[in-house]
Amino acid sequence: MEHPAALAGPPVDWAALRRVLVVRPDNLGDVVMAGPAVRALHHAAPHARLDLLAAPAGAAVAPLLPHVDAVLTASVSWQQLDAGAVPPDADLALVRRIAGGRYDAAVVLTSFSQSPWPAAYLCRLAGVPVRVGASKEFGGAGLTHWVPAPPDAIHQVDRMLHVLERVGVPPAGTDLRLNLAASTRPEEPYALLLPGASCASRRYPPGRFARVAELLSEAGLRVVVAGSPREADLGVTATPDVPGLAALVAGSAVVVCNNSGGAHLASALRRPVVVLFAGTEQASQYAPRDTPATILTVPTECAPCRQLRCPYALECLAIPPDDVARAALRLAASG
Repeated sequence: MEHPAALAGPPVDWAALRRVLVVRPDNLGDVVMAGPAVRALHHAAPHARLDLLAAPAGAAVAPLLPHVDAVLTASVSWQQLDAGAVPPDADLALVRRIAGGRYDAAVVLTSFSQSPWPAAYLCRLAGVPVRVGASKEFGGAGLTHWVPAPPDAIHQVDRMLHVLERVGVPPAGTDLRLNLAASTRPEEPYALLLPGASCASRRYPPGRFARVAELLSEAGLRVVVAGSPREADLGVTATPDVPGLAALVAGSAVVVCNNSGGAHLASALRRPVVVLFAGTEQASQYAPRDTPATILTVPTECAPCRQLRCPYALECLAIPPDDVARAALRLAASG
């Protein structure tokens, strides 16, 4: 039996909507995984403008996401670890920005551990009449269409599509897609190593990444190490913007990365990928599904820990570099 307030709002006539806001103020990979949900909305509301409310990291990849017409970039208060990082005036300013969009509906997409209610209440204050989201707990009038949360362990793509399906938006495929301008692929195959991640607990140690690079080079495969300028201490030599990074992924023979946005770029661009998956999350929620992928991890009793820094010795990523290189060479050869 579901809560009596679940899905209590009237049916939504999606085809009649003209402006829809999709809320996913998260990291790059989360926005890439929101692609199938955006595509489903595009099919259900073919005449609607689809805007995305995204954090700076996610907004960087939004121009590559099909069917996104515009991006509202904001570091939202409900995603901050530091309670004082975003002043209250910023919330009020965001309400005004949302109100200025004159949206007919807002769809709040979250992971299992996030709440849709803060975003829903801001959209309510902004006058958005239809507000959709999923949550385990009841939060009153913030959502006009509250979807009871699906099981925690389901894949993030499936979770977002589940929310929409419960309010009358059928899926239009689960595969990730990106719009990438045609580029010339180098004649010499290369492995793309992406040693960065959004937090330290997800990063395979730089020394081991360096050893993987040596082993791949010794096997005759050129190595490119890419990331953001702030990841220079991880051995990064190429620092492209997100479209440039996507182009590097698209041209690679194989990608080796942490559980980070690189894994989802590889999935969306159909490049083989080795994911060094820390015990911070459950692999079932994030594993690439659209490309040949090898997930390497070490099971530990503390996983999933959700920690930003490991209080132990990062045993979940105690993966021998030889194993990583073998997996990468195998995928590169098969590709």
